[in-house]
Amino acid sequence: MRRRQFIAAAAAGVAAGSTVAAPAIAQSMPEMKWRLTSGFPKSLDTLFGAAELFVKYVSDMTDGKFQIQPFAAGEIVGMPQALDAVANNTVEMAHSASYYYVGKDPTFGILTAAPFGLNTRQQNSWFYHNGGLELANEFYAKYGVYALPGGNTGTQMGGWFRKEIKTVEDMKGLKMRIAGIAGQVMQRLGVIPQQIPGGDIYPALERGTIDSAEWVGPYDDEKLGFNKVAPFYYYPGWWEGGAMINFWINKDKWAALPKGYRAAIEAASAYANIDMTAKYDARNPAALRRLVGAGAQLRPFSQEIMEASYKASNEMYEETMAKNADFKKVWESMRAFRGEEYLWFQVAEYTYDNFMIRARARGN
Repeated sequence: MRRRQFIAAAAAGVAAGSTVAAPAIAQSMPEMKWRLTSGFPKSLDTLFGAAELFVKYVSDMTDGKFQIQPFAAGEIVGMPQALDAVANNTVEMAHSASYYYVGKDPTFGILTAAPFGLNTRQQNSWFYHNGGLELANEFYAKYGVYALPGGNTGTQMGGWFRKEIKTVEDMKGLKMRIAGIAGQVMQRLGVIPQQIPGGDIYPALERGTIDSAEWVGPYDDEKLGFNKVAPFYYYPGWWEGGAMINFWINKDKWAALPKGYRAAIEAASAYANIDMTAKYDARNPAALRRLVGAGAQLRPFSQEIMEASYKASNEMYEETMAKNADFKKVWESMRAFRGEEYLWFQVAEYTYDNFMIRARARGN
């Protein structure tokens, strides 16, 4: 069923919002009103916009009988309280990133993005077709919520630095805003991780309270103005090869929903999921050009830094699995799937993309 709903959501019929309208919903269905708290401000139209798109399609598919009102972070509860607000039924659902809750359990960290984990397409494949969603919800049930994929940023950038970083030695002592278990990996390289909400990053960089920060990518980073206070822009964000945003629904509320309303939520979340990636892919290239044109110094992380980060990540995984059965169960599934996916990607995807990138560089 979930496979059919995902395919249906990806089709143009859902995008048009016309092929699953009133006739599909029985006239006897109840009128319902829910509230959704987002982990993001309204200014980030790709992230908050996914929640707006989601509630629109739920309403359209139920002929307006199921209304969900989205609220930006801080309007009902702050970003750090979103998960608990759903669990205790302050709101019926939320839209945020699970790695903000790594302090509760490290398993939350890898259900949005695992360092050197899956890319966006692989995440969708793992969640929808290789048991990932079932594993995730087995874990989330312990916290009273039911989860669905709700967007993906694609591979993120490595962040903004006030000074050039060439070696692992250069990273030691840096105070860096970085979320989730990526901060634990960075700590092994000598970085001092800082957990700072998105709206507080710019002043912290400007004052020198932190030396570097990662957020998402060019389109959102430009909005937040990081290039004005930290000139060096590094890539790739190896800790977020694909960052999955989640819809969380109170588990009891989900179980009590009529079947048609659950189907509407699943289809709308699937469309919001693929639409977020499409928006970032459409908007990031021009934003990157503007940032570089305004003086941003684009830099790749050195091979030394990438190798050291990969080694530190694997050490962290082994240590965490030894202590946490939930983490072990999820990461082992994800890691095995990653191996199979890159076997396939190196044959077709990488070969094609590599050729096209070189052709573009030649001006063809």
